[in-house]
Amino acid sequence: MRFHRPVTEGIEVRQFELGDAGEVYAAVERNRQYLREWLPWVDQTHGPDQVRDFILRSLAQFHANEGPSAGIWIDGGFAGSIGCHRIDWANRSCSIGYWIDAARQRRGVITHCCDVLLAYLFGELGLHRVVIQCGVGNLRSCAVPQRLGFTREGVARGAEWVNDRWVDLLVWSMLADEWRRAAGG
Repeated sequence: MRFHRPVTEGIEVRQFELGDAGEVYAAVERNRQYLREWLPWVDQTHGPDQVRDFILRSLAQFHANEGPSAGIWIDGGFAGSIGCHRIDWANRSCSIGYWIDAARQRRGVITHCCDVLLAYLFGELGLHRVVIQCGVGNLRSCAVPQRLGFTREGVARGAEWVNDRWVDLLVWSMLADEWRRAAGG
């Protein structure tokens, strides 16, 4: 069993495999400057070995029915990542995160990939709530939940330690009935 979904022509999200570590690390390295401003794991990623460790943890999470982490592949090449943090089954909720290669930004790729992930989380897994948290100043990342119809709940002050500073996070959420209405079902 593996997570693999087509998104649009030439774009797919698929569960990471160990063989992806080199290509994923190369993308992180290429995008390190902008990624490290908002993502806490970037400064701890120094080579393919750390990416392999992440992939192993992601595979274990998926096989434990705690949610997928997937690569975004455009025309067969790695372009970014999307996935959910461990599902809280008692409350049928999770949070999701994403990033994309700087050369692929501003094309709607993340929004389309989030649509596919939300269909899986709400439609197939039957979750009740999905959260997206974005750094307050990360305008591109915050535009994604806005476009998807998430509700802005507020700001979690000093919620994440990133690149030697505390970052305030905007908290966005969507409930299953809101997703159904937006999806026309």
